[in-house]
Amino acid sequence: MDASKAIIETVDRLRQRRTAPLVLELDLTEGVTEGPPADPLSAVLSMRRARLTDLLSGLRRAAADSRVKALVVKVGGRPLGLGTVQELRAAITRFRSSGKLTVAFAESFGEFGAGTVPYYLATAAERVYLQPSGDLGLTGIAMEQRFLRGALGKVGVEYQLGQRHEYKTAADMFTQERMTEPHRESLTRIAGSVTEQIVSAVAASRRLDEATVRGLIDQGPFIGAEAVEHGLVDRLAYRDEVYDDVLAAAGEGAHLQFVSRYARGALAKRLPKPGEPVVALVHGSGPIRLGRSGRGPLGGGGSMGSDTICAALRAARRDEHVKAVVFRVDSPGGSYVASDAVWREVVLTRKTGKPVIVSMGDVAASGGYFVSMAADVIVAQPGTLTGSIGVLGGKPVVGGLLDRLGVGVETVREGANAGMFSTSEAFSESQWERVNAWLDRIYDDFVTKVAEGRGLDRDRAHELAKGRVWTGADAHGGGLVDELGGLTDALALARKKAGLPEDATVRTFPRVNPLERLRPPESSEDRSAALARVRLEAWGPLAGLATSLGLPTYGPLQLPGTWTIT
Repeated sequence: MDASKAIIETVDRLRQRRTAPLVLELDLTEGVTEGPPADPLSAVLSMRRARLTDLLSGLRRAAADSRVKALVVKVGGRPLGLGTVQELRAAITRFRSSGKLTVAFAESFGEFGAGTVPYYLATAAERVYLQPSGDLGLTGIAMEQRFLRGALGKVGVEYQLGQRHEYKTAADMFTQERMTEPHRESLTRIAGSVTEQIVSAVAASRRLDEATVRGLIDQGPFIGAEAVEHGLVDRLAYRDEVYDDVLAAAGEGAHLQFVSRYARGALAKRLPKPGEPVVALVHGSGPIRLGRSGRGPLGGGGSMGSDTICAALRAARRDEHVKAVVFRVDSPGGSYVASDAVWREVVLTRKTGKPVIVSMGDVAASGGYFVSMAADVIVAQPGTLTGSIGVLGGKPVVGGLLDRLGVGVETVREGANAGMFSTSEAFSESQWERVNAWLDRIYDDFVTKVAEGRGLDRDRAHELAKGRVWTGADAHGGGLVDELGGLTDALALARKKAGLPEDATVRTFPRVNPLERLRPPESSEDRSAALARVRLEAWGPLAGLATSLGLPTYGPLQLPGTWTIT
């Protein structure tokens, strides 16, 4: 009798939980991953991080779900890129427009540090709460560039680097002692464009005029009480107070659930029908290289391998159920040859009549723009860093350093240019001519394909190129980007162009079942032949440093420098 009563009570509690009010929780403190794990190591490293696609689909479904009463967004911790922030901000704003309560909470928007971008994200919510001991680091946008020429010259290291053209400024780190005018012009405009976007959004969300917000940025950072006084924060409260308020507002019996868990549960309820038309989603993240995607076992981030991405696009192109392709690109570029291979697959996919929509993430520049430019439509966030249509190449010359260290170098050669790429000696005059011919050829190919893909004349494409980095907003104004928006917008556009319903299924490609992962591939056309893997990179976790020092890593189509907006 007691056992039966316990079972009945348990079933009753579960029934009540399924029908009770729901408060969704969006915890961004661990960061966000772009898509599904590309390899086993990525799966382990991203276990506690939500997928962007899950968050976007979950918030979209929740806006129309009568059970969902509110959303709590916890901001802070691992930094998010500006493009990702704008993607999430738009999703939160859409959810808020459904009339449901939205609350953002942070222990601190920058603990004695910059907090402009996290605060910008938080202002998408109706209410912004801050822990009483927290601060608001609303200090604006700063982009710093360091120059190593003087220091390297002192130890006997010189650089021979060529660039196409004046805005392709990665080489300036080694060849200049301060910013050139084009370098300063480019960075000044990027900072200005991003500031315009943030000021406009914060002013609208906090019901302030833009001049007031700009004035407050110049006064920041603020301690908590000052942030409340200026109308930037609604209330100082600890986490328990915030959550108690939201749960009480949601109604009796309300309970919390992460947005990612909610999204997966909602997706499971809608089983795809066999043979139904779908939209293929292909993720391309990280520096672009030949071979397969993957990451080093010691860290250093993942890479976009041309074999993997090309195989995914081929699989989507040949699948009769795929009616459109969305190619999500988040990459600073890399290998020219690898980028060109991916470009070709985009062209071939379009030739089948299937629309290809590119959705740009935080960065889609240089090689990242190369793989995107042939799409039917390019969609980017206003804060996406893109363009950088240019090329650079060369080498460090460490012969002077070796002499100072007492290291002797002798070379035996067969062939006049056999030692051309040795870092022990400089290029000869004839070798430097070959380097410049190589740079001219790549730049000409890049700009020609930009003109063809974007419907521009060659001269206009060259004016927009020259290696210059643009924000998505400015790239849209120049015709390098077709529409401003995020992944949700790109998927909606793909469905519309393919004549599919608004809720048509999205499938990630390549789709490989567990058996295909285990068995050896039959040929290079086999989907399992291009699976991502753990790669033994030469520099491992020091790959970023190696790139900064000009050591060979991924290739000549690389975004100049490390770009972080905080």
